[in-house]
Amino acid sequence: MSFTSFSFGLLVAACVLLYYAVPFRHRWLVLLAASWMYYAAAGPSLMIFLLFSTVTTFLGASWAEKGSRAGIAVPLILDFGMLAVLKYSNFAILIANRLPGVSIPMLKLLLPLGISFYTFQSAGYLLDVYWKRCDRETNFFRYALFVSFFPQLMQGPIGRHASLSPQLAQGHAYDPSNIQRGLYRITWGLFKKMVVADNAALYVNRIFGAYEDIHALGFQAVLMYSMQLYADFSGGIDIALGIAEMFGIRLDENFRQPYFATSLTDFWHRWHITLGTWMKDYVFYPITLSGWMGKLRRKCRKLFGKETGRALPVCIANVIVFVVVGIWHGPAWHFIAYGVYNGLIIGISGLLTGTFRGWKKKLGITDQTGWFKAFRILRTFLIVNISWFLDRSVSIGQAFTMFRESFGSRLFSIGIIDPSDPGNCLFRFMTILLGCLCILAVSILKERGTDVRGLIAQRPAVVRIALITCVLLVCALCGSTEEGGFIYANF
Repeated sequence: MSFTSFSFGLLVAACVLLYYAVPFRHRWLVLLAASWMYYAAAGPSLMIFLLFSTVTTFLGASWAEKGSRAGIAVPLILDFGMLAVLKYSNFAILIANRLPGVSIPMLKLLLPLGISFYTFQSAGYLLDVYWKRCDRETNFFRYALFVSFFPQLMQGPIGRHASLSPQLAQGHAYDPSNIQRGLYRITWGLFKKMVVADNAALYVNRIFGAYEDIHALGFQAVLMYSMQLYADFSGGIDIALGIAEMFGIRLDENFRQPYFATSLTDFWHRWHITLGTWMKDYVFYPITLSGWMGKLRRKCRKLFGKETGRALPVCIANVIVFVVVGIWHGPAWHFIAYGVYNGLIIGISGLLTGTFRGWKKKLGITDQTGWFKAFRILRTFLIVNISWFLDRSVSIGQAFTMFRESFGSRLFSIGIIDPSDPGNCLFRFMTILLGCLCILAVSILKERGTDVRGLIAQRPAVVRIALITCVLLVCALCGSTEEGGFIYANF
């Protein structure tokens, strides 16, 4: 049941009406029923995996609360073990089959939708209880709602129990402004997904799907993928946050104008923010504060001096974190290479911080110098788009081939998706271009601190209704339905 489907719209509308119709103390039950109904619609058998993750971490929390290391290890192994078996078994078999005399048949496993998201969210809760960052939930069904809250179930944002669970359990009073602001955000998310992402996907899938013949258009493909991925993922998050807001629930922001980032580190502070903070809290900090990392830090200081000795272990930790990020994206070498690429650039940048600082001082520039800030944004955009070759390709070889050939003479072709119908191709291209300009305009306003939805809310009712109606008409008339659902729902 996709966010863009009519049936999902009916589910949300019915849920909102019923939520405010029942007594306050029962409103969370409406959300739980809708969440389980939504996930079961994707396949009743998939509920087994969702419930397995919910039950193991709920029971494990009682051991975690007592500070039992063995007690917390068991549910974590079960939780991540389920993810590993379902998502990475065939990848492990492929690696094993390269050994002499090994021939293991591939497994026919179905990957449940959104499993990476609810696995990380439930595991985060377990660790937070163990580290005394939140209290243990004693009501199983309230905890089940935290794991399965339907707007965020498929693709995030990854929530924290301490901030999200109390909002879910509390019955919120009806507030027309919440409905209004939620609808604005849902409409904006639909525009990004249907008008920009789905049309850009036509170009991306066409070029990446036949790269042996048209790999010279890799530059166009990766730019289109950059637009598709951002509009698809952030559009889905906008819809999720908008739905939650209609219930009076505030989910964590997951994007903050990432293509205005001035460094790769800054980009990851703006892109998929909840995954970044999850990795920071549950992977990066445990690594940097571990005993073996402390020993390495002391050795590095003796060998390389105080500054480099402090930065080198952090560099290593960043590489490890981004290898995990790459593996999280999928069971393939090109995803691991994607993680290593990001980790190495961030790590090396950290090592060279002092050198960069010295250069800027000699040149008399600061990070806020106009032309230099523009240079840093463009440089970061280029670095990020190079990484998209590894993210979107089906192999490292394809990524390198398309990147190398991108510098050829044939850089762009509007008619590539359907050479027999140039008019349709031009329409698709102009739709993407105008849609991206709208996203850019809104992003500039938000980067400057403008509350765009607040500005809209100040307009007369007839203007607000006309604006939403026009955007929805554009989605219906210009949106593409040829390329399927949301990208991150498959993670």
